[in-house]
Amino acid sequence: MNSVVAIIPARYQSSRLPAKPLAMIGDTSMIVRVYRQVCRANFFDEVIVATDDDRILEHCLAHDVKVKMTSSLHNNGTTRCLELADTLQLNPNDIIVNVQGDEPFIQAEQLQLVVSCFDSNEVQIATLCKRIYTEVENPNVVKLVKSLHNKAIYFSRSVIPFHRDTQDETPEYFKHIGLYAYRYKVLQALCKLHESKLEKAEKLEQLRWLENGFSIHVKETILESLSIDTPEDLIKANEFLSTLS
Repeated sequence: MNSVVAIIPARYQSSRLPAKPLAMIGDTSMIVRVYRQVCRANFFDEVIVATDDDRILEHCLAHDVKVKMTSSLHNNGTTRCLELADTLQLNPNDIIVNVQGDEPFIQAEQLQLVVSCFDSNEVQIATLCKRIYTEVENPNVVKLVKSLHNKAIYFSRSVIPFHRDTQDETPEYFKHIGLYAYRYKVLQALCKLHESKLEKAEKLEQLRWLENGFSIHVKETILESLSIDTPEDLIKANEFLSTLS
């Protein structure tokens, strides 16, 4: 039976929201909140925060969060996940779930949904989407289009699909949920790829994978998720938290 490991990359530097993992949502920091949310999905063999900063390390240890230091030279969370995964003695087909450290409201049902994609041996990478009716034009909300076989066709910060003829029925719009899962051997292969042209244009790493021929399986969730990228998002997160209590 394959092991299933959750890794939460967390770096201190962020151009739009410095010290983002330590930002407070209610009385709990973002990184602690993400970790606790993931732990509620009790099917993981391990849940670990991967950081490059002593401040995050010390904060996690003080709050009983399992954490490991990784290199400060990583350009993205994917390679940071691989560095940590390489220490875990995994088998090639074991599953690694990369939970973005800025998804404080990720839910166990969503994590279970993305892991369930690997019931098929053909799945290389999996992620989630949610149908949206607003925020379609917001460039901070990444949209995706998918095939009839639930494979990602493209991700964009722009409006996709473009509704050319407004007399036609409005197309479906999906936002991407910041969550990836991959087999260990696939993660190793992804980390050998060079930055691609589409990735540079959109600043979306998953386009590198598509350009290189990897398939990304997509499942739809009805559950809301709120990614924190800006100070305005942090305000929204605290407002959203108040509706849950």
